[in-house]
Amino acid sequence: MLRDESRERELLQQIVGGDKNAMKTFYDIYSGYLTGVCSRYVSNKEDIKDILQESFLNIFKSIHNFKYRGIGSLKAWSARIVVNESLKHIKENEKMQLTSLPDWDLPDHNEILDSDLEDIPTSEILKMISSLPTGYRTVFNLFVFEGKSHKEIASILDIAENSSASQLHRAKSLLVKEIELYRINKNKNER
Repeated sequence: MLRDESRERELLQQIVGGDKNAMKTFYDIYSGYLTGVCSRYVSNKEDIKDILQESFLNIFKSIHNFKYRGIGSLKAWSARIVVNESLKHIKENEKMQLTSLPDWDLPDHNEILDSDLEDIPTSEILKMISSLPTGYRTVFNLFVFEGKSHKEIASILDIAENSSASQLHRAKSLLVKEIELYRINKNKNER
């Protein structure tokens, strides 16, 4: 990662100038992170490669429009492009299985999801998220990782606001079950 603002700015200027070595350096620095961002939304490895290729093309094509706002802004801007490409892929290629729940009080699973998860490796949590059905996973990622409201998610995915809320609820329910199952299996293996 580039932690020095002057080096990040210099790399940015070189890319804007069309420097192929700078583009390769950018790819080498950010491809792992951007792969992780994409894999939160899409689980098929071949699709991830295609989305990343399209994302990098879009990044390099539109980088002259990027407004530098300090260290990390280039990374965040690139991640936004990957998220948008991932969502575009999902809309075009995957069934979203979005459904609504009736408007009754749904149990809140935040206590378990917000509880101490230090006993579960991050890689396991990410696997659990990636195993969610497409609609659940997409809404969960947009809400949790991108900080979008249900209104924003509904607009992005062209669904009803209550569908977004019910998808998030169902995603959390499945994750709670996966977390509980992981802990049960971990305890069995430790005996």
